[in-house]
Amino acid sequence: MEHAEKAGLDLVEVSPTAEPPVCKIMDYGKYRYKQSKKLHDAKKSQTVIHVKEIRLRPKTDEHDIQVKIKHIKKFLEKHDKVKISMIFRGREIAFTEIGRKLMDNIKNQLADNSVIDQEPRLEGRSMVMIVSPKK
Repeated sequence: MEHAEKAGLDLVEVSPTAEPPVCKIMDYGKYRYKQSKKLHDAKKSQTVIHVKEIRLRPKTDEHDIQVKIKHIKKFLEKHDKVKISMIFRGREIAFTEIGRKLMDNIKNQLADNSVIDQEPRLEGRSMVMIVSPKK
């Protein structure tokens, strides 16, 4: 402790469980500041991926589907994943092949700039497909 006081620094216990305990002479405030800067830089460099959802119905018109595909492409350009949900209401659930054809059509149109994470599959009254941007 005398050496630390002479140097104007702090005596920091590095390994308290070691026999004998290991200590280090350092400027503790500066050390904490550097640690927080490292953590801040690590957070800045990480990318956050959001999952956007587009909802469709089997009776959605062709032009409306094209508009939805444009939105999906915008989301993919922003490096977000997209969950495409086909909602079946009432008796539409009996005609899931119409929804599957529509999903396959969308999948073919997005093939050049996306990767299919999850193929279209029926979950209750909705058919879900997840796409992500190509790297």
